Amino acid sequence: MSLLLDQHLYMAEQETFHKFFNCWITEQDCLLQELTSAAASNDDDTVLRPLVVRVLQHYEHYYGAKSRWARDDIFSMFSPSWTTTLENAFLWIGGWRPSMAFHLLFSKSGLQLEQALEVLIRGLCSGDLADLSPAQVSQADNLQRHTIREEKEITEEMAKHQETIADPSMVELSHEVSELLRNGGGFGGEAETERLESNIAAKEKRLKEILQRADDLRLRTLKGVVDILTPVQAVHFLIAAAELHLRLHDWGRRRDAVHAAANNQPDDGLRGP
Repeated sequence: MSLLLDQHLYMAEQETFHKFFNCWITEQDCLLQELTSAAASNDDDTVLRPLVVRVLQHYEHYYGAKSRWARDDIFSMFSPSWTTTLENAFLWIGGWRPSMAFHLLFSKSGLQLEQALEVLIRGLCSGDLADLSPAQVSQADNLQRHTIREEKEITEEMAKHQETIADPSMVELSHEVSELLRNGGGFGGEAETERLESNIAAKEKRLKEILQRADDLRLRTLKGVVDILTPVQAVHFLIAAAELHLRLHDWGRRRDAVHAAANNQPDDGLRGP
């Protein structure tokens, strides 16, 4: 990233993650314009490689900032206000499902294959994802199997941790506090509060570990797919990824605004830049 962009995102990160995300997604749109311009200009690898690196660094910056903010407010990472209800409906452990990268790759490859069919029939190369070689497809398939296996492990880990909200200590504590409330007492004394905070703190710690593992897999998968591709193919893949992300965010904002208006709720702008 450029020094100016890095400083811009750093300053936003120091305020709130919500503000950082809004700045980050704006910069993603700028990078998308660079990617589409490079793809249209048929630039050579010496121009495309540094651009691909900058885009991957942009994703790295996002996950680095997310990790730092998660240390202080892990729960918000699982119910983010900076994304829309449409996006949140498809979240997997606080972000996109890693295996989705392969659906994106093969969907875009199929679309470009249809568009370039006449060129390919003549024995020419399209240069984009329509030109995936058998070796590349095999590499992508191997990476996909590995990713799905690790994704399943993390999903099961998360499921087991979610079940701990009903472990004996939480059930006992909730019963004791309920008894106090039924007898006219308050929500609980200092002892109950300390027990609750201790219990929740342990669950927070585990959530941070699971989220970090999920985010690591997301970033490794993105980089792994890009490593399989040629520079020009990587540009087309990153274009497809940015377009899908940005358009889902836009569509989600519009749907949330319409829903808020229909229910006479104020549009507080919390779900978008």
